[in-house]
Amino acid sequence: MTTTAAEVRTDTVHANGIDIHYVETGEGPPLVLLHGGFVSTSPMWDSAPVAYQQHLATLAEHFRVIAPDTRGSGLTRHDGRPMSMNLLADDVAALIETLNLGRPAVCGFSEGGMTATILALTNPGLISAVVNDAGFDTFDPEAPVFDQLRTIFGGGPEATEADPDAAAAWHEQMGVGHVFDLMRADQDAAQGEGHWRTYLHLFFERASHFPGYTFADFGRIEVPTLVMVGDRDMFCSVEDAVLAYRRLPAGELAVVPATDHEITTAKVAALIEFLERARRQ
Repeated sequence: MTTTAAEVRTDTVHANGIDIHYVETGEGPPLVLLHGGFVSTSPMWDSAPVAYQQHLATLAEHFRVIAPDTRGSGLTRHDGRPMSMNLLADDVAALIETLNLGRPAVCGFSEGGMTATILALTNPGLISAVVNDAGFDTFDPEAPVFDQLRTIFGGGPEATEADPDAAAAWHEQMGVGHVFDLMRADQDAAQGEGHWRTYLHLFFERASHFPGYTFADFGRIEVPTLVMVGDRDMFCSVEDAVLAYRRLPAGELAVVPATDHEITTAKVAALIEFLERARRQ
């Protein structure tokens, strides 16, 4: 285990058949923090609005934060099994059990929010609370996000596999080429030159298909659950957030104004307040 000057510790644990790299910081009740697609726990993302890195110090004031790299991303390698969202949830379940975290809260952004929610469905006794920040769109099998993702990462709505060059061109055309360049640098630095292409194929395989659960399944999630979304999110709509929230037996809804598909200080404050209140209850 190594420790940086910012008191963010790094380690690796063998769980669900792979070595899962994670960062850890803070003390207190455990919080498993799941990053979204494209990013990792690398310091390269310290100032990116789609990553949790710039909020770790704030979260560490309240929780013992454990933030893993998703398999195939950052320093966590994929072992070649068929990729699915269920597999990502199984990884997190194994991480929690191997680290003896008890019943931690689990919070995720975008793809991480999907993983956290599926974990609550497949391992209901393993966690104490869930925060799904902008990761609920794909629980609607007719959601437009599937065509969006296939177009962005595969070159068109009918794509059946990733086209890394088309993905690079789309990001450049949309003026977010710097985010794509950061992903490419991160993935290649972690797992070798050209790994960014492999990563995009893995991401496409799991993200462009309906995960098999709908909003109706949310009725089985009995732990306190916060659904959170920005009112200007380009992928997750406020309307779908309401549908998800209405199905939850112990749900809450937070719509953050003037906010796109991003992690903000206001969102972090909302999730801290929710988790601390859920723990007291």
